[in-house]
Amino acid sequence: MKKVLSAILLAALACLAQAQSQSSTPPAYDAELAKSLGGNEHGMRKYVFVVLRTGPNKVPAGQERTEMFAGHMANIQRLADESKLAYAGPLDGVGGARGIFIFAVESIDEAKALVATDPVIVKGEMVAEYHTHFGSAGLMMVNQVHSKIMKPAAK
Repeated sequence: MKKVLSAILLAALACLAQAQSQSSTPPAYDAELAKSLGGNEHGMRKYVFVVLRTGPNKVPAGQERTEMFAGHMANIQRLADESKLAYAGPLDGVGGARGIFIFAVESIDEAKALVATDPVIVKGEMVAEYHTHFGSAGLMMVNQVHSKIMKPAAK
């Protein structure tokens, strides 16, 4: 499991490095940007990394399950819009690991309060495992960049 989590974080950092390497001149240190992203003088910040695992209560297929996952996605968007959630995504299910959240918060207790608002947790479909993580503050830009590369849903 640690290999999967490490691979995800390395991939995210590689994307950021690739974007920077495409510039012919090295970027200048931007203290204002670092501060706006919660970064220290090394461009790093604290996060809480959450692994979502299969829980004790599988909600059967049907309207309740559909609504639960719609609420899960809406909750993810709300937390991202509030700049609390830096990154979220599914995992392959190996070992019961179904997804991750990376929260831009100072403590596991803060992350627990945010996770408790998610319908998949409320219903027991998933349970959460918490880890502190110190990484690039640039991760805070993922949602902003993603909104520019995601094609809007058809209406």
